[in-house]
Amino acid sequence: MKIRPLRSLIEGHKPLTVAGTAAVTEAARLMRDRNVGAVMVVDGSKLTGVFTERDALFRVLAVGRDPASTPVADVMTKSPQTIHPDKPFVEALRMMLEGGFRNVPIVEDGRVLGMVSVRDALDPEVYEAKKDLLQREYDR
Repeated sequence: MKIRPLRSLIEGHKPLTVAGTAAVTEAARLMRDRNVGAVMVVDGSKLTGVFTERDALFRVLAVGRDPASTPVADVMTKSPQTIHPDKPFVEALRMMLEGGFRNVPIVEDGRVLGMVSVRDALDPEVYEAKKDLLQREYDR
């Protein structure tokens, strides 16, 4: 696996964030539109949590909560582990594998810069093929 610093992976990408007051449906639409499995939840510029597909499924749908009226702050993963942008990607991957989660926010001096996921470990060609297939399924 090629050792890449996290900063190089997020360079030129705007962090995907929502306020904790945003409804689950709003966060889910944002995730769908950007084809990602998680969004960072912020209060101003401070990271307060991460809202994931699994949070939507297990903490909202499976328990019968209304996604249109449930704020993400009520169902997000609170106080997630974070990583500095100068760390290598392999360290973020190790964190995810050891912690049993799929996304790690990248934070520097308290500022949210972006997020990496386990799927970033895929070769770019494999990632693009998967993204294309998911888009085709969504368009049906």
